[in-house]
Amino acid sequence: QVQLVESGGGLVQPGGSLRLSCAASGMIFKIYGSGWYRQASGKQRELVAAFTSDGNTNYADSVKGRFIISRDNAKNTVYLQMNSLKPEDTAVYYCTADIQRTGYAHAMSYWGKGTLVTVSS
Repeated sequence: QVQLVESGGGLVQPGGSLRLSCAASGMIFKIYGSGWYRQASGKQRELVAAFTSDGNTNYADSVKGRFIISRDNAKNTVYLQMNSLKPEDTAVYYCTADIQRTGYAHAMSYWGKGTLVTVSS
């Protein structure tokens, strides 16, 4: 099996920073695209930032210039550095990745359980 586990969420004041981590574990042969989504209360889940399968990055317009996605391939970990946080960034943040398991021919999408980020004074 494959698991994605997020960490790093919490309460932060407006203007502050947080760094989220997402570690993938299990019988992983290869990780293709990976990224972060978020879901605020009463709203649909939306893309925050992601690596495409060819290594490019996509960011939601609302976070461009404030958030940075990065990864450590050796650790199967993807990060989201969030700076200049605003109350509207409050949401549950989910990690996702397209992973090909060892012994399997195709990749599947996996999701973590999410980590709550609350931006409030």
